[in-house]
Amino acid sequence: MPTTRPWFHHAVLYQIYPRSFFDADPDGTGDLKGIVQKLDYLRGKPHSLGVDAIWLSPFYPSPMADFGYDVADYCDVDPLFGTLKDFDTLVAEAHKRDIRVLIDLVANHTSAHHPWFEESSSSKKNPKRDWYVWRNPKPDGSPPNNWLSIFGGSAWEFDSTTGQYYLHGFLKEQPDLNWENPEVRKAIRGVMRFWLDKGVDGFRIDAVQWLGKDPQLRDDPPNPEYDPKKDPPYQALRHIHSKRWPNMFTYLKELTDMAKTYKDRLLIAEAYPHKRFEYGEYLKLYEKVDPTILAPFNFEGIFLPWKAKAFKKYIDGFQARLLPKYLPVYAIGNHDNRRLVARFGPKAARTIAVLLLSLPGIPVVYYGDELGMDDVRVHKGQVRDPLARIFFGGAGRDPERTPMQWTPGKWAGFSRIASWLPVSKSRKVNVQSELKDPRSLLNLYRTLLAFRSTSQAMQHGTYRPIECYDQDLFAFAREFGEERLAIVLNFSSTKRIESPVEGKVIASTHGVMSATKKLRPLEGRIIQTEGSET
Repeated sequence: MPTTRPWFHHAVLYQIYPRSFFDADPDGTGDLKGIVQKLDYLRGKPHSLGVDAIWLSPFYPSPMADFGYDVADYCDVDPLFGTLKDFDTLVAEAHKRDIRVLIDLVANHTSAHHPWFEESSSSKKNPKRDWYVWRNPKPDGSPPNNWLSIFGGSAWEFDSTTGQYYLHGFLKEQPDLNWENPEVRKAIRGVMRFWLDKGVDGFRIDAVQWLGKDPQLRDDPPNPEYDPKKDPPYQALRHIHSKRWPNMFTYLKELTDMAKTYKDRLLIAEAYPHKRFEYGEYLKLYEKVDPTILAPFNFEGIFLPWKAKAFKKYIDGFQARLLPKYLPVYAIGNHDNRRLVARFGPKAARTIAVLLLSLPGIPVVYYGDELGMDDVRVHKGQVRDPLARIFFGGAGRDPERTPMQWTPGKWAGFSRIASWLPVSKSRKVNVQSELKDPRSLLNLYRTLLAFRSTSQAMQHGTYRPIECYDQDLFAFAREFGEERLAIVLNFSSTKRIESPVEGKVIASTHGVMSATKKLRPLEGRIIQTEGSET
């Protein structure tokens, strides 16, 4: 019996990095019109991928100190990407295809070129002075406290015009908004309303943990586990005052209350725990805000080693702690980390596809991962990431942000002129070629997504761990009513391993179904177990 839950309880979310999806102008950079032209690839045609929603990384006017996460105007589109009319067209065309649209809400900070900050920094008496965090220097002229920027150095920047420091948890070009000020919170809710009235279906809220800061601005204590030989300088402190302060939950609740005045809207919070693989901070976001409309991204899969027991321990443990009303959001790749193929290899990327698209809640696919796109080598003269030299080193985040590979032709069919970042020299990984190959990774994704769209167990079923007697196996069950499925994954690249369950193989990483109970190396299977009715 189908459920009547909101759309996002069974959605597959596809992240689009607008610069790199498709260039319609053409000027070498992706744009909103380009996304519109490729919507049929995502959903609506027989050859479509079959996703339910898209999440767009920032497209707002920006000086691009952090590629759009330094917003200069929350309610417009940067000319690089198009116009507000183009955005309206995108939403309308997406909705025609039953694709929901989520956009980034960069709520913690603005650009230093935002009119709010330009007013705030003009005078201590300006009405918007308290819209940002300003403090006097210490008697010796040093910053007000020891807080650090995640991008290196102090989180305070001295402003000679007014003789005070302003706070920035990221770049100095990204001053932090003062969320203690109710006028700021009202303004951000106004931003949300602007886009909700345009038809967006929700927001990915950037850097939520920085919203909550100690009002007394006390020093962060030293981190006793800090190792300067392997850890970035930011890890030298325990950030218990500069972020994750309990007022964060109050502020987020205000955002969910406003979003609930619209029907079936979703907020996803970008939240990383203080320590890897801890569940508590994720659970607090469900408990203290509103789990009917807000859910945190779970990015732990990005940091797990390629070991079955590591994935099993984390996912089984996380699922065991979720209440039925909590919606998990699983992402194993994104725009800030190496691609799946770069981390795990092309064969294991197929195993990850079966895992990701079989998990409960919302699985998130980063554009190009469905093709098996690898990190692209970006030479020194081609580096575009403004933070490459400051924080990430080398080519920064450019290798995982390169243009979508549509065809085997020049510039991979992304543009008709040289693209803003180089495309892969390998011409085998592209949409055109993979659609023709029944055993391609793209067609595996299409098969998995098609099955998920018809399976109540996949969309709404419970999660139950399955005991495995081999350390290279990870298995779990998805069950809804009479439909019973088992997902069995062989993490070994060398050995065949007997499956712990029997039944009809619905899908396999290897395409050709095998009658044997033994899984081939790096094989993942979806199995309809005995007694299941679909």
